[in-house]
Parts: sequence; structure tokens; C-alpha cells
Amino acid sequence: MTTVIIGAGIIGTSTAYYLSQLGTEASKIVLVESSPELFASASGYAAGFVARDWFSQGTASLGRLSFDLHKELAKENDGYEKWGYSQSTATSLAETVGVDGEEDWLGEGTSRAKAAKRIAENDDTRPVWLAPRHGRPDIIDKGDGTAQVDPYQLCHFLLSECKKRGVELYQPAQATGVTRDSSGALSSIHIVHEESSDAFKNSDVPCTRLVLAAGAWTPQVFSTLFPASKLEIPVSSLAGHSLLLRSPHWPPPSADIDVDSSSDPRKSRKPPCHALFTSDPIGQYAPELFTRLSSGHIYIAGLNGQYPLPKLATERVIDPEAIKTLKETSERLLGKGEFEVERESLCFRPVTRKGLPIVGPVRNEEGVWVAAGHGPWGISLSLGTGKCVAEMVEGKETSADVRKLGL
Repeated sequence: MTTVIIGAGIIGTSTAYYLSQLGTEASKIVLVESSPELFASASGYAAGFVARDWFSQGTASLGRLSFDLHKELAKENDGYEKWGYSQSTATSLAETVGVDGEEDWLGEGTSRAKAAKRIAENDDTRPVWLAPRHGRPDIIDKGDGTAQVDPYQLCHFLLSECKKRGVELYQPAQATGVTRDSSGALSSIHIVHEESSDAFKNSDVPCTRLVLAAGAWTPQVFSTLFPASKLEIPVSSLAGHSLLLRSPHWPPPSADIDVDSSSDPRKSRKPPCHALFTSDPIGQYAPELFTRLSSGHIYIAGLNGQYPLPKLATERVIDPEAIKTLKETSERLLGKGEFEVERESLCFRPVTRKGLPIVGPVRNEEGVWVAAGHGPWGISLSLGTGKCVAEMVEGKETSADVRKLGL
């Protein structure tokens, strides 16, 4: 049995990671990634915010499972050091936090903090990097149900573990067609290797099970592999710009500070990690800021818009006006001259009209599953999605209730 996973981002690598735990020795797993740069879109350039109970009914079970898996993975693999896993205090600054988890805050340009209930006000916990003129934020979650990771580092860890277990990676490569046997079962997939010698540029790879996890590019992949199908994968892209900042008030962790294995800064001498959700009436959007302990960075995003989806993630074109707006917001929140910009980014999040990810089999295409459309929650829901898809592929009962997430 050979499982081919199209897309080696956070969803694809999570699926390969858990599938390699479930499969037999005779099983083979292949990851196919079209981008010449790994994790070049949302998987590597997202915020890395992880939440447990910020989800609507359709994804609530998956959210809980995934949050617990993030915590478990970090505890078992020194995630604090390897990908900056830490509990995070989620806060809301000058924002009335709603309680309706079904609200389309992403499409409306408001804050994802509307998905959570406020549990406390005027707590003493305050981001040390927030400019003094700002008031004390309201506390949404003190870290029991929210956490932070560096998604780029997490992706590399997952991929590294997959390779240790024998998972193969074809990259950069394009899947251009599938073949079925006389019974209608999948038998092979045609791969075009973009940077190979002519003798090995084209190859037919055995494929008895296929997972499409190509993020915003999933619909194009499906239509390429199944041109006769009338089914359309209802996933589109929502572009988001971001900045990675360095502040003198948020230094990287010192090497001589002992790290508590619980990944809880409150039990160590580490400064607390924060997520700050607010509004910018001047920029007319809802900024989100996240601190990362592993690198000492502050990440700011929240400025989303419609930009053409490039053929490859590496062909993205950053909008200078969007970057200017983010810098102006950073000055208002952190203080002028109180930070340096280390990275300007643009990524494309896969979104659906219903606001729910697609996690399940493709009807009328035996042996094919889709895992895409997670919107801003791709990192948070990644591990749970990977585990559930792996269980589906192996014919096992899923660890979370994903019945409302099918096509």
C-alpha cells in the first residue's frame, strides 16, 4: 500500500507523521511538494497561534484534539526548544470580545478574539513590549487553552521525523495525473520532477491512496488529477501580509536560563508569551500580535485581502502599501523607534465559504481524501487533522468528530 500526499505543508506533513505511526512496515508514504522552497506559504509564514476552545460546533472536537496533540508532541519532543512551544496569554486591547463562535470575523475583517469568551478583565499580566500609553488589555485566556509555536520550525521537525521513518519527499515536483486499475482502484500517480535530469524528470509512482493537502492550491491539484470530475473543491485563497519584528523589550531567551519541561513560562523564569488582539481604526483592520519565545520575535498580521494566487508560493508579490500599514500599526502599538523589521511576508490561507475546513473522502473518487480550507486555523488544527486523516486512510475510527467537515 502506497499513500501519496500532495502538499508538504503543515497539514500534509502532519498527515504523514501520524500515518507513519499507524501504517504497517509494508506501507509506503510519499510527500509531493511543488514549491522549490519548503513551507513558503501559510505553513511557514503564519502566526503559530494555537487554541483549544475557540471553534464553532463543526470544528470544536477537532480543535480540542489538536490542541492536546500540540501539547503532547511538545512534551515528548522538547518542543519548547525545537519549535518554541509555550503557553500563551491571550489578550484583547480596547475591543469588545463577542461570544458567537459562528461569526465570520475573518471575512468581516474583525478580530478572531470574537471566537472566545472573555474570562477576566484588568489582569496584572501585560505585554512588556506594549507601548506605555496603551491601557491594560483584557485577558481572554491565561494560557490554559492557548499556546504559541513557531510554525516554520514545527514543520521542519515534523518533516524530519517523517524522513526518519522512511517517508519520501519529492520536491519540487508536480502531480499531473492518476491511473486506476481494471477494478477502478488507484494504482499510480504521474509525477513531473521540476529539477531532475531528463532521465528522471517524469515518473509513475505507485499510489493506492491519495491525500490532497495542498492548501489554497488544492482545487487546482484536484482538477488536474481528475479532469473528468464535475466536483469542485470549494476552497479559495485569502492573502495575508505580516511582519516579523525585533523589540528591545522582547529579547530572545538567554542560554543560561533553565527551561521548565512543562512549557509553562509561569513555572520558570521565562517571560510570559502573549497574543494581543486589537483594532486599528486608522488602518481599518484588526491587528493580531504574537510573541515567540524561541526566537524572541514579535509577529504582527491581520491585514487580509484578495490577491491573485500565484502558481507557486515562491512567486508571491508583496504589496508595499500593506507593509506600510502594518509598520504604522506597529509604531502605534509598540512605539516609534521601539522595533526593527526583520521580515516582510505574504501568505495565502486556504478558506471555504462555510468557514469550516474540508477533512474527508472525495465522493465518487475511491481512495482519495481532501484536507484543506483551514483558514487562519491551519497551524492550530494541523495535528488533529493529520491524525484524523491518517485514521481515515487506515480505515480506523477518527479521534475527533469530523462528520461535519466532509465535502
